[in-house]
Amino acid sequence: MPEGDTVWRAAKDLRTALAGQRLLACDLRVPAFATVDFTGSVVQSVQSCGKHLLMFVDGHVIHSHLSMEGRWDLYPAPASGPPPHWRRPAHTARAVLRTGDVEAVGFSLGLLEVLPETGLSNAVGHLGPDLLGPGWDADQALRRLLAEPERAIGLALLDQRNLAGIGNIYRNELCFLSRVHPAATVAEVQDLPRMVELAKRLLEVNKNRSQRSTTGGPARGEAASWVYGLAGKPCKRCGALIRHATMADPAFPSWAARDIYWCPRCQVGP
Repeated sequence: MPEGDTVWRAAKDLRTALAGQRLLACDLRVPAFATVDFTGSVVQSVQSCGKHLLMFVDGHVIHSHLSMEGRWDLYPAPASGPPPHWRRPAHTARAVLRTGDVEAVGFSLGLLEVLPETGLSNAVGHLGPDLLGPGWDADQALRRLLAEPERAIGLALLDQRNLAGIGNIYRNELCFLSRVHPAATVAEVQDLPRMVELAKRLLEVNKNRSQRSTTGGPARGEAASWVYGLAGKPCKRCGALIRHATMADPAFPSWAARDIYWCPRCQVGP
């Protein structure tokens, strides 16, 4: 699932392409909103909120979530007919928004809906402070995390109700950098304020990069991560072999268990 920095960057690109522009075509390809047509309306703004994308048009919000496979692509607006140059199959397109210059296509979106602006809190009101948002509040994020001290820190970090924007890559990397096993409890984290501060710093430094790095090294391959995706590889800090398992969240039993990676020597755990 895309991390908050990926969604922030998508919102930035869409805002540059669409904000202030009049839509010449609007095609929302989900049954519940197939008749909604903003053709002729001006896109006021595009924003991210954690992992959610919000497009403000004519008193409404086109709300999308990329989920596991989704993405928004930008193409030059075609003169007519379906463009042959889409980088994904046309049947996976869930939204097509076109101005005089640009065509924005949302592929394989996990969620696409249209809400009145007054109902926006129904979509994102449950989220904790947005790590890349203008209203970031580290103290509130800490209070939310500490409200469940016996919860596994690896689950608490992924819970967007605590702080919005951390995905599985950052979850694993933050646990390594904080020297704590993902299954350790929130209460067992030695310096939780530092972990929250580090989460903010990592997303900020990567938000304008197409390839992220949490190590300070090259943003590609094994050099870009401390532990994520590196099971069986030697730890860059101590040389012990990195381990891998999966962790399910009892609070969300319908969700699939997610991968965790850790160094058995560097990370204190249960």
